[in-house]
Amino acid sequence: MASTGFLKPISSLKVPHPRSPPFQSSKLLGFDLSNSFPTQNLKSSTAHQRLSSTGRHSSATTTTAFFFNHHKTTPKPPTPTKVQELYVYEINERDRDSPAFLKLSPKPANSLGDLVPFTNKIYTGDLEKRLGVTAGICVLIQHVRERKGDRYEAIYSFYFGDYGHVSVQGPYLTYEDTYLAVTGGSGIFEGVYGEVKLQQIVFPFKLFYTFYLKGIPDLPHDLMGKPVTPSPTVEPSPAAKATLPHASVKNFTT
Repeated sequence: MASTGFLKPISSLKVPHPRSPPFQSSKLLGFDLSNSFPTQNLKSSTAHQRLSSTGRHSSATTTTAFFFNHHKTTPKPPTPTKVQELYVYEINERDRDSPAFLKLSPKPANSLGDLVPFTNKIYTGDLEKRLGVTAGICVLIQHVRERKGDRYEAIYSFYFGDYGHVSVQGPYLTYEDTYLAVTGGSGIFEGVYGEVKLQQIVFPFKLFYTFYLKGIPDLPHDLMGKPVTPSPTVEPSPAAKATLPHASVKNFTT
């Protein structure tokens, strides 16, 4: 039978076993796929990529940690908040050509805009030590006729030799006590804030100040002392007036 003869050659074709490895089947097809797909190299390459990726991740983590740790700053100590009182006498000894009066207003009486530059000597509250000087300017704001005085806006500084200085600003009234703001300072007074009470004793020759200072370390004993009660008769000690070494701060401002 023609059909039987046709089937015999087909039955003689060897079909590869289904469990045969793929590369064995490829040899039967006439070429070797093992040379075209180097699986061992692929595995090595994959492993290398994993290691490289891990290395890059580790390196990036290390770099990030380095920069974050490198820029980490030590927290600043808290700013002192306790109030320290400092007592100062300002005395015009009539030897500094102070104050000067610059008449800028066309009106005959004291009027808005008139300027008063000034500088006076300052002493500790116990009047036993010369501290330095004041230096500043007052701008006339209003002549208060009923009080027989004037209202000024004052901007000035207290100089304490090597200790630094304190700056203040606020109202200066010739007829009553006032409070001014402490606006800053230098030296041991760097970062200072607070207020100061200005007490008129004899205008414009004797004034007494009580500073209420915050934001700075404890003041040196050199600046402290039990204050003498303000009165028109108060005077610095002879040693302080003569600026003897034991009666003046180091390099006091002249």
